[in-house]
Amino acid sequence: MTDAAVGAGALGRRGIVSLAGEALRRPPQEERPVTVLLGPRGSGASETHSALMELYGPTYPFAYLRFAPGQALLPRYALGLLARQLERRLPQYRRMSFPLLTLGLLASDEDLSMTSLEEGRRSIQQRLRDFQQQAESRHGDYLAAFFEVAGGAIGAPEGASTAALALLKDALRHGRRRLPGGNRFGQAAHWYGAHQLTRAQDRWEALTELNSWRHQGHEEDRERLDRILFSAFLEDLRRGAAPSFSPRSFLLLLDQADTRYGRRFLDLLLHARHDTVMANRPCDPLTVVASCNRWLPRWGPASGEQWPWQLRVPDGASLEDWRAHRPPRDSEDTWWYPVRLRDLQPEEVHTLVERQLHTHPGLSPFTRLTPFIHRLTGGLPKGVSQVLQALQHADGERTPGPAQERWLRTLPDRTVLVGEVQRTLADAALDSLLEGFDDRERDRLAECAAAPDLYVGTQVLGYGEALFTQLRIRRLIDGPGAFTPSLHPWLRRLLLWKLAARPSDWEAAHDLLAEHAREAGRTTDRMYHLLATGRLEEVTDHLLSRFDTLPATSWISELEKVTAAPNRLASVGGPLELLATLAPPEPGGAVTGRSVVRGLVAARWLWSDPLADPGMRLGHVLADGFIQLSRLGRSDNVALLNESERYLHWRPSQTTTDGS
Repeated sequence: MTDAAVGAGALGRRGIVSLAGEALRRPPQEERPVTVLLGPRGSGASETHSALMELYGPTYPFAYLRFAPGQALLPRYALGLLARQLERRLPQYRRMSFPLLTLGLLASDEDLSMTSLEEGRRSIQQRLRDFQQQAESRHGDYLAAFFEVAGGAIGAPEGASTAALALLKDALRHGRRRLPGGNRFGQAAHWYGAHQLTRAQDRWEALTELNSWRHQGHEEDRERLDRILFSAFLEDLRRGAAPSFSPRSFLLLLDQADTRYGRRFLDLLLHARHDTVMANRPCDPLTVVASCNRWLPRWGPASGEQWPWQLRVPDGASLEDWRAHRPPRDSEDTWWYPVRLRDLQPEEVHTLVERQLHTHPGLSPFTRLTPFIHRLTGGLPKGVSQVLQALQHADGERTPGPAQERWLRTLPDRTVLVGEVQRTLADAALDSLLEGFDDRERDRLAECAAAPDLYVGTQVLGYGEALFTQLRIRRLIDGPGAFTPSLHPWLRRLLLWKLAARPSDWEAAHDLLAEHAREAGRTTDRMYHLLATGRLEEVTDHLLSRFDTLPATSWISELEKVTAAPNRLASVGGPLELLATLAPPEPGGAVTGRSVVRGLVAARWLWSDPLADPGMRLGHVLADGFIQLSRLGRSDNVALLNESERYLHWRPSQTTTDGS
């Protein structure tokens, strides 16, 4: 399967799309994971839901829910919305129904206020008949009533395609679907009477018990009610997949499942599935794909050290990989399949830009800037989309050259549309990435962003571990395997842009970090922070003194680390103008070791910032600088010549530290 098969939403998510299709095609009783797409806000999870909907919605019954923050979506409401969507009729299958779930919801809906079990038995039978008549006259069916109380949880995934929206609209279409009545209610009631969670064996007494749990019970009783409703939902799916001409699998898409009610839903779903399988009964035929912007508390500390799972990558996601790595089956953790959403690669950003040309032809002049867009955003899907939106307003700066470079230099302050409100790109992006952080926390975080190692930043600047932990929970810190725990490059760049507008705070943060590095004997880190405060001459002297004592490869690595420092240089010039200001030629055009090193430091410092050198025009200056450096009489100048060639025909180094 190719990414093109399911639209732009699946860029970089091919393995997830294939995994869902593989699970949907398996026999009904075969075990499937609960796949969790884990990544920061804007990492493309909603678009992946849309892609799955678009590709598999015409063939399999599906349901979509969004657990928006602040929305009190009770488990019973969520089940009602899901069941109603899964009842959508497909031409190749008989229509799905949910008699057990519907009966459980009906029986626990309104307070019967009975004084005896006998009265409860009579009341509930009468109430069921009344509900049937009222629901069919008002809504067409009982489950459709859940659209009124909780319909806002459906909406549509962000970035949903036209095809996905049409499928979702079809799944939500109101119609007249008669409730099962008479004998069908009686048959479903038997299941509740036999269930291990009900104390009464009489079917009508069992339903009365459900009613009392909700309206007169304690928290434990309401928990028991939710558990039995989920058990009923999964049993309906098992029974519905059994007859001929029935769907064999069902797709469930849960967006923002890391919110309070989303976590509650996942806990109940996993518990119901696990109880069933541990009782040696068949697994349900439900393929679940949930998205989370936060680490779930039930997984333990956000470092992941105490959880049996290691986050998987989307490119290798498959049922085989899940089976190979799942924990033992006696633990509920066995059902998870956590996939860390990765950022888009440069070629995927290019593909995304080309696809947007169909609806936004004005972006055509900027297709050559896709390397710049990737360097700037780190490939975060929403960041890429926001930058593209800002570029659409660059009407007068569509021609490559100095004017366009100056315009791009201030790109974070250009406007984008958020709903119907104009915001700067930086504010819109930070509002998305840091939702829930107040202004004071954002200011502190901007200061911490001055350190490439975020943990060091929070400690040295006195903000403790709470801020660091919150960012790790939200997946805004590079994952396991990263050399240092650093902020996502797009978030860090935006925060540094904000910090640059506070000169005294910029200077104070870098001065404190430089002093900490000096005390710890980390000279390279100290030079990094000195350069960030504009002390180019001091950094030049240091690197010049190191040139004669270090092997060429080590010196190049140190140069890269130091010149990855952020800057708050003037925004009025392009890269060549800025370079001329930082490193003017020596009087008389003299070429000395110091002038060459200073020119390299200044050029590499600008080059490493995509806003300062969006077209990487200083690559030729760097190539020439390394050629000049190789003429200073070293025996190992081959490394310098290779470095010159690398910048002349740019390719990343294996030791590059600035993400470029």
